[in-house]
Amino acid sequence: MDFNHTDDRRMLADMAGRFVREQYPMESRHEAAKSDDGFSRETWSQMAGLGLIGALFSEDAGGFGGAGFDIAVVFEELGKGLVTEPFLANLLAGTALTYGNETQKTVLENVISGESLLAFAHSEPASRYDLAHVETTAKTSGDGYVLNGNKAVVISGDTANYLVVSAVTEGNEQNEEHISLFLVPANSDGIHVRSYPTVDGYRAAEIALKDVAVSADALIGAEGQGLSIIHDVIARGTLAVSAEALGAIEIAIDMTLDYLKTRKQFGVPIGKFQALQHRMADMMTEREQIRSAVINASGNLNTPERDWNISALKNLIGRSGRMIAEESIQMHGGIAMTWEYAVGHFAKRIIMIDHMFGDVDHHMEQIIKLGRAA
Repeated sequence: MDFNHTDDRRMLADMAGRFVREQYPMESRHEAAKSDDGFSRETWSQMAGLGLIGALFSEDAGGFGGAGFDIAVVFEELGKGLVTEPFLANLLAGTALTYGNETQKTVLENVISGESLLAFAHSEPASRYDLAHVETTAKTSGDGYVLNGNKAVVISGDTANYLVVSAVTEGNEQNEEHISLFLVPANSDGIHVRSYPTVDGYRAAEIALKDVAVSADALIGAEGQGLSIIHDVIARGTLAVSAEALGAIEIAIDMTLDYLKTRKQFGVPIGKFQALQHRMADMMTEREQIRSAVINASGNLNTPERDWNISALKNLIGRSGRMIAEESIQMHGGIAMTWEYAVGHFAKRIIMIDHMFGDVDHHMEQIIKLGRAA
């Protein structure tokens, strides 16, 4: 397996990185995060024009990438700027739509062009990290379905034009063989959205569905076959946030290193102190391990070893990412806790990513289970 980036991916990384560095200062990021949408629609349109959304999807879906390395390249650069635009939400829901009918794929094309927004409404108040725990129901009614249930922590759910909703069909009992996915317009009657900012500056929503009527064409893929699609969605999402964490870690380390070189104590830069040099060396070593794990998971995204590699990566992100985030704060001292200094915002995002799509303990359990299965 060749882990070297193609010329196209190197160009993609350079273009995305340049845009983030030059057009996405931290002050603008904070301003966009405080807005009603939680991001800048103008910036989203510019990024769509650059092809950053299209890079997340294959040519069959209307994009020009879609491989694990494409996702990792884009999200690593997004992580370096703590980009709040809804890339993750549209990757998740858009991945589900690649299994859909022609009408649903047309919606995905509008997402890639930046015209429409999606959100993946799967997690529920009692589901935690169990992908098969779905209590929302979809009862047949005429030639369609009626959806009832509650979805929790829907990423960018307050700005979406369409929701991809998981629900139990057939007998309407909680059963992983009865889980289906539906594409639902976000303005449908019976949908109630309560949005809120997350601690790391992004946005999520609680979504209640009460007697939401959808047509049979809203079904994504075959009825009762939604769980396998969900696993694919979450695998790609986990790779994405892990690559994003790597980008954030890069900046946190760079900022810490610069601080050690400039902050003086007893008349010398504190980076001269051997204890801090050892701690910085440990941070850099962990970063390279994370980079290797991201590369390995990217290359195995479409292989039978996907789930093991994804869990190994996410477990490492949780352990090493937290260490790097905490060390970057401690070596900066009090300045790192101020709103104006950026390293604290990077640390918060790195730590919060540990809790997305399964934390350290969850993925260690998955590694053990998958190892036994092998």
